[in-house]
Amino acid sequence: MRIRLSALPILLLFTGLQTSALLAQEAAPPHLEKRGAATQLIVDGKPFLMLAGELSNSASSSLEHMKPVWPKLAAMGLNTVLTPVSWELIEPAEGSYDFALVDGLLAQARQEHLHVVFLWLASWKNGMSSYPPVWVKRDTRRFPRVVENGNEVEILSPAAAATQEADARAFAALMKHLKEVDGREHTVLAMQVENEVGVLGDSRDRSEAANRAFAAPVPAALTAYLKAHRDALDPEMRELWDAGGDKTDGAWAEVFGDTARADEIFMAWQYARFVHAVAARGKAAYTIPMYVNTWLAGEDAPPGDYPSGGPQPRVLDVWKAAGSALDIYSPDLYASDFAGWSRRYRRDGNPLFIPETNSGAVGAANVFYAVGEQNAICFSPFAIERQYGDKGELSESYRAIARLAPIILPKQQTAGATHGFVLDKNHPSVDFTMSGYTVHVTLDEIFGHRADSGYGLLLANGPDEFLGAGKGFRVSFTPRSGLKAGIAAVDEGEFVDGKWIPGQRLNGDENDQGKGWRFSPWQVSTEKVTLYRFE
Repeated sequence: MRIRLSALPILLLFTGLQTSALLAQEAAPPHLEKRGAATQLIVDGKPFLMLAGELSNSASSSLEHMKPVWPKLAAMGLNTVLTPVSWELIEPAEGSYDFALVDGLLAQARQEHLHVVFLWLASWKNGMSSYPPVWVKRDTRRFPRVVENGNEVEILSPAAAATQEADARAFAALMKHLKEVDGREHTVLAMQVENEVGVLGDSRDRSEAANRAFAAPVPAALTAYLKAHRDALDPEMRELWDAGGDKTDGAWAEVFGDTARADEIFMAWQYARFVHAVAARGKAAYTIPMYVNTWLAGEDAPPGDYPSGGPQPRVLDVWKAAGSALDIYSPDLYASDFAGWSRRYRRDGNPLFIPETNSGAVGAANVFYAVGEQNAICFSPFAIERQYGDKGELSESYRAIARLAPIILPKQQTAGATHGFVLDKNHPSVDFTMSGYTVHVTLDEIFGHRADSGYGLLLANGPDEFLGAGKGFRVSFTPRSGLKAGIAAVDEGEFVDGKWIPGQRLNGDENDQGKGWRFSPWQVSTEKVTLYRFE
């Protein structure tokens, strides 16, 4: 009895510690975590996939305007909304903060069980400076502007310490407030810091302060980073540095050449230092994931035609050398080469987070590739409130992926366990290896009819079992062991709370008499296939 009684306090202490640890884990704010082959967003202890949409620039500036919008967004199958919050509305007078709009947006989102990512539109939006408070705009001495062709333009100079301090102070106040009102709820999953930064209209800032900085030596922190990471640098960055002889000292034009590309590298350093400093101040108040987005360069476009200095792939190394406060570098991905740009941003542990992209049929297809092939943690078409509601193609894709998410997210942690694809007449097929098979995916064709397009994702669900979702494609399997494979059964169905609910058995015409695992081109479906092997 004495032994049991003496053990009781220890048992109670152990139980209490377990409970405290569990509560602490549940209370942890949203964060990124490397789990196996994937970097994932963790919310309340579990991986979370943002099937999102970004509001147009001014939509969320009015709570009355947003009242009827939130139910529409929820009906579309979104779980997260990216919404701007501008500096001018947060700090209309210097040192005086107003968070009524932020609190109202959070309350409206919670009512529809939606998460939020706030976009901090402050010193820059689309390369310009239209969202700072008027007290910043009017004081051009304290908050100087970029000079192009001898003229000031409406772009705040990233070289100005006063601008950085004012922006960072306001952002820190916002993050402090979010911790107070959302530290337990976790409605807010991440923050975008500024928007599509960079100089528009010229390759760099040509103000007197910027010219002095351009003529000064390249900071040792940058050249040391380039030297330490030389073999992993973006190919364009390494080629430019190599062309100048891999110099580690000298002015910017001496190290990187007297070209517009050197100007872009210089501006990347200026913007990166500024944005990292703002993010760091915010994180000191409340630590949740923070990212910066990118207006992508057009093919052969010179810096200045797009915001020069923004985190393009070729200058991502400059941004990384400038600080560590930003967690993610993101593409605003409207380009036709969706897969190519996705691969360029998913590198060196940077997860794919797409804050802006196309909606409609294009978005409905690309989300399968982003999630299935590139382990995207966010997919978010722009101006989502202008879309077609719960009957649109994007909603159809979102609902299918949402039902599969409890299966997809653990699978992403194993390399090669998920694959996504988009097919069309120019790219009608794709092959990959999966769970001991070579998997051949093509546009669906039967009875002389071939689909014009197709998209989907596949998951390895066991030694001879696969799950799939999408439309307009067919799949065949070749065992890598040398045996042959046949289709034992195809079942249409769906996952409800992570449990498979089978529907129709699709043997016969639906699988072309066993010749292939088919997904109709008419609507998105979720299916399971079981294979058998024979000699």
